[in-house]
Amino acid sequence: MIVTVTMNPSIDISYPLASLNVDTVNRTDQVSKTAGGKGLNVTRVIHDLKGDVLATGVLGGYHGAFIADELKHAGIKQKFTDIKEESRDSIAVLHEGNQTEILEAGPTVSYEEQQNFLENFKELIKKAKIVTISGSLAKGLPSNFYQTLVQLTEEQSAKVLVDTSGESLHQVLAGKQKPFLIKPNLEELSTLLRHSFSIDRLEEVQEELIQPIFAGIEWIIVSLGKAGALAKHKDCFYRVTLPTIKAVNPVGSGDATVAGFAYGLSQEMDEIELLKFCMATGMANAQEGQTGHVSPVNIQSHIEKITVKKIE
Repeated sequence: MIVTVTMNPSIDISYPLASLNVDTVNRTDQVSKTAGGKGLNVTRVIHDLKGDVLATGVLGGYHGAFIADELKHAGIKQKFTDIKEESRDSIAVLHEGNQTEILEAGPTVSYEEQQNFLENFKELIKKAKIVTISGSLAKGLPSNFYQTLVQLTEEQSAKVLVDTSGESLHQVLAGKQKPFLIKPNLEELSTLLRHSFSIDRLEEVQEELIQPIFAGIEWIIVSLGKAGALAKHKDCFYRVTLPTIKAVNPVGSGDATVAGFAYGLSQEMDEIELLKFCMATGMANAQEGQTGHVSPVNIQSHIEKITVKKIE
């Protein structure tokens, strides 16, 4: 089973506009509201792939009830910890090929609620082979909370995939137990290492990824957006190049990449198959109107056009 963790879920609201007009009224009749947060995007994609997945995290208030109900109607297994404060909204305005986001900070999770979640998590991971941890931490959670989850998961010999940024990522890397995978984009990596990187100088990125801070992490996938990815598996580097597609809704494509990796890992794909499959899954998400969904047909079509080159 794959367990997905979302510690700051949201109702994701998408507003597609032909153009965004500032300081005046914008109207649309194509509003989309879905159970969101990066971890729930991962969950839905794994579910689309027919993977055995269960969602966990914290939910509160009317928004939390909406999220739980959406997952129930989709047939997705879930076991969340209840909190008193209201879960958040995340708004994405899609306009002129751009994506403008307004993200609420979300609820504050009390110490007691944290402990309740950890007890729930300990039981869930006894049955898990893979755990994904995605997105930001809700207020009230310590910055090393994800490292605690990594440690608990490692104790159960499950593989943990972490997709977060900022101080949460720094704390994960500083811990004794390391995740199986991290997936920063170039900007997140630049912030983490306090060094400006360019897609035109990926050899600099390679040099940084062999620093001691990354020791013990089996997979590092640095997302380059439409340009693909730079991946490190153990001591080997790979450059992944993607075909051009027409994107309908790119929201959640990074999450779909994590979902594709988790599913491919559960199917025991080799490293080349795994890279092609997870990147194809991210691309397939961008072709769907709904966030966090993929068509297996599109995934297979993309796999055939993705190139993975080992960097000698």
